[in-house]
Formats: sequence, structure tokens, C-alpha cells
Amino acid sequence: MKLLIFFTIVGAGFWIWKTLARLIKTRRRRRLLGAPFPEEWARILIRNLPPYRHLPADLRQQLHDRIRIFIGEKSFEGCGGLELSDEIRVTTAAQACLLLLNRGSDCYPKLYSILVYPSTYVVGVRPHLNPQPSEASIRLGESWHHGAVVLAWDSVRQGAVNFADGHNVAMHEFAHQLDHQDGRADGTPILPTRSAYSSWSRVFSREFELLQRGVEKGEKSAIDRYGATNPAEFFAVATETFFEKPRTLKKRHPELYRELQGFYRVDPGEWLA
Repeated sequence: MKLLIFFTIVGAGFWIWKTLARLIKTRRRRRLLGAPFPEEWARILIRNLPPYRHLPADLRQQLHDRIRIFIGEKSFEGCGGLELSDEIRVTTAAQACLLLLNRGSDCYPKLYSILVYPSTYVVGVRPHLNPQPSEASIRLGESWHHGAVVLAWDSVRQGAVNFADGHNVAMHEFAHQLDHQDGRADGTPILPTRSAYSSWSRVFSREFELLQRGVEKGEKSAIDRYGATNPAEFFAVATETFFEKPRTLKKRHPELYRELQGFYRVDPGEWLA
């Protein structure tokens, strides 16, 4: 009986905690969205993100709201001597939030920190059983399962300004965050319906295998060869291609394009000049 009372109290306390957290979050977001979108932020988007100029009014407003929530709720940290600025925060947040338009999903609920280096950074891998670091790795960005994304600012800005080459490190790493939300990095994010998984698995498995065979033969592809690494990287690279080279992807890989369009619920081909 005492055990039952204990678990009842614990359960009630957890419910109260969740309810309060939800109320605080809702109130904070109302405050964030209550003020006008800063004019300087809009100028940054016009300068650094070409698709912004061609977004329809409803998507532009969605992007504004998502950016304000993202910057208000996530912690940005400058690394390697980088001094953070609105340009860094807004340009990074905008690319992350383009992946959330029309989807009604929360703003990367498992993500807490964005660590930004001035440029490429070096990571040394330290195995659990070996106190000495192994071979160093030079990186442009990475996505961690436990709530952080690491980015090189020069690559983030270049990926935004040159929004047509199929390479976008910010979108790549934030696509990994979407993939991580179900607890697995397997190239299959949380889809809107159960029935969507069958088609997704069929199309993505086939396209991934085709890319792997093409890479082995040295063939050119609309999808970067790095996508052949594993299914998780294929999804991230396909996301880059979907947003930056939509017409090419739609022409050469129509089924893959339809799957990505069904997931992201936008057609980036409409944003091209």
C-alpha cells in the first residue's frame, strides 16, 4: 500500500512538472513572437540567404517565427576565439528553420547548444580504453545525439550565400538532428504516418544502393558521393540536394524528391529565381 502511495505521489509530481514546463514554454514563446521581427535580422536574411527573397509571404512569416524561437531557446557558443554576432545566429538559425516550415513540429526539442568555430576545426578521437588520442579529424560540422550541433562559421555562411551547389553544412547537420529524434541515426526520421515508412524505406534503400554502386564505378551524380557512406549520411546529403538543387533532383530522382517533399512539405523549386 505504501509503495502504491509513493508511486502515485511521484507520478503526480511528474505530471505537475511537465504541465508547468509546458506552460512556461508556451508563455516564453508568446513573448518571443510578440515583438516585431528585427529589421536588421531581415537585412541579414536578404544578404545571406538567397531563397528568402523568393519565399511566399506565409512561409516567410513562418521562418521569422521559427528563427525567433530558435534563437530564443537554443544556446549559441563561440569557440576557437569566435565572437558571436547576430549575423552568425540568424544565418545559422535560418538554415536550420528552413527544414521545419509547414511541418508543425517542435523546434529541435533535443537540441540545446550550437557550438560555432571560425573555420574548420580539428577533433582528436580518444578511444575509451586508450588514454592517448588517435588520428585527428578535420571537420566542417557535426551533430551530436546528446543535444549539440558543431559548425564552422565560414562554411555555414558560404553554404547559405551559395545556395545552389548542393552543399550546405548547416542543413546537413540539422538534418541529422531530425534523424536523431527517434533515438536512432538510421536515415529515417519520424514520418507523419505509419504508412509512410514503407514507401520511404523502399525508395531510400534503392537510391542509397544506386549511389553506392555509382560511386564504386566513378559515375557522376546529382547527390554528393559522401551520401554513400551510410543511410544516415545519405538522408543528410539528400536533404542538402533537395533544398539547393531541387529541379535537378526532381528530374533525375523523382521518387526520392517526392519522399523528401512529403516529409519537408515544401517545394524548394518554387523559391528559385
